[in-house]
Amino acid sequence: MDGFELFQLGRRLMKLGEQAIPEIGLHRMSGPTRAVVFDVFGNPDSSISEITARVRFPQSQVSACVARLREVGALETVSDPRDRRRTLVRPSAEALRRAEDRPSAPIDDTLAAAIGSTDPADIQRVRDALEVLAGLLDRRQPTAGVPSAPGAADTP
Repeated sequence: MDGFELFQLGRRLMKLGEQAIPEIGLHRMSGPTRAVVFDVFGNPDSSISEITARVRFPQSQVSACVARLREVGALETVSDPRDRRRTLVRPSAEALRRAEDRPSAPIDDTLAAAIGSTDPADIQRVRDALEVLAGLLDRRQPTAGVPSAPGAADTP
């Protein structure tokens, strides 16, 4: 596997994840807005510049997404106590509560469709492979939290 194949696999996994997520509002967000939400949940108290570097969207677009997400109560911003010129972004208390209360998002049907098999052993092999991959790639947290939809409006 090379970088291009890895990129394509990542895109395919993202699309499968989107198919498995229940309609709770994340589907109404644009891709960049979803990227900012997931980044901030995974990296609370980040500056706009840090978020921009990770999501790889223009700073103006990240700033606009943060502003809209702040307006709907999903994110909050605070001054960096070490450097008052910097603004830090974090999930709001309400968004964290909603993330804890999010509905489950089973993936078996989505995986079955993706691999073209309903054999439980085939599906379990894919699930096991995904668990191993997730564990190896995200050593910061055993299980990364997934936010629920913080706002109903689609934001670019």
